[in-house]
Parts: sequence; C-alpha cells; structure tokens
Amino acid sequence: MRVGLTGGVASGKSTVAAILTDLGAVVVDADVLAREVVARGTEGLAAVVDALGAEVLTDDGDLDRPAVGRLVFGDPERRRALEAVVHPRVRARAAELESAAPEGVLVVHDIPLLVETGQAREFDAVLVVDVPVEVQLARMTTDRGMDPADARARVEAQATREQRLDAATHVIDNDGTREQLRDAVAAVHRELTARLGGVRP
Repeated sequence: MRVGLTGGVASGKSTVAAILTDLGAVVVDADVLAREVVARGTEGLAAVVDALGAEVLTDDGDLDRPAVGRLVFGDPERRRALEAVVHPRVRARAAELESAAPEGVLVVHDIPLLVETGQAREFDAVLVVDVPVEVQLARMTTDRGMDPADARARVEAQATREQRLDAATHVIDNDGTREQLRDAVAAVHRELTARLGGVRP
C-alpha cells in the first residue's frame, strides 16, 4: 500500500514518520532524497546552478541551502524553477526505493509539499499531520528561534491548513502529548495494515 504523509512546517510530521518506522513501515523521506539528488557532483546540482546561478554554491561546491532559501522564498518564479529540477528527480528515486520494499508492508512517502505538488491522488491513503497555524508559528519562533515574520512567510508559502485537510484520508492531530500522538499513529497504522492484509502490530 502506498501512503502519502504530509503536514505543514513544524506540524511534527518527522516525529510521525519516526513512529511509523518503529511500527514497521518503510518510510521514504522526500527531504532526504531532495538532498541526495542535488549533492555535490550530481547532475541535479548542475541543473540547480543553471536555473538559479552560481551564488547558490558554497566555496566547497555544495548547495548553499540558506542562500537558496533566500532566493526562492517570496519569488514564485525561482521557486518553480528549483522545483522543476528537484521534484522529478526525487520522484524517480522514491520509485526506486518503493520497488525495493518488502512485500506486505506500508510504504509511506514523507512529502512536505504533497498537496502543493498535486500528488495526493497518487496514494492509497493520505495522512495529514495537523496542528493549528498558531501552534506552527509558536514552535518555529520558540523551538527554532525563527523571526516571527520569517515563520509566517514559511507557513504562507505552503498549502493552507484547509487544503491539506481536504486532501486527507486520515488526519493525525498533533496538538497534544507525545503519547497521544503515538497512540493516534498506531491506530492509523493498524487500520492500514489490516486493509493491506499485513500483520497487525
């Protein structure tokens, strides 16, 4: 079963992905793949430089992620140019990992921009980790030390909460305790593995 996992910035999606891994799911992390496909020496990195310019490179020849962030946030045209390079390469690598997964397990694709990139319909189930926008902003400013204006810009650059919820087949509320979150994720995992015909945890 192909499962999409998404959530807004600072929603706790990575924590949910870790819990799913503990429960036996194979998690394909789009953020990790996005780093792999533009690693130093890759064709993907060369394509990013072609699209955005040499100023996105560090002195060592790696992708300068803060520099890229400054370039693309608030500039839809440049962001689309970056996405046109990264997204197809990430999807191709994710397909390779999925095909290598064992039979009878959930394959969970952890995709921050699942809704924004129109991928929801490609999955048998879509899990959305949900918190109020105020919680996202508080976590970014308090836990990550971000400037409030920068935090709001990050939230506003993504799909709205309502758009994510519209795409969800399962909503995982992460506005409670870690134990409550684990219980909620385990319940979804049990339901999906039962549908798959797998062994319940």
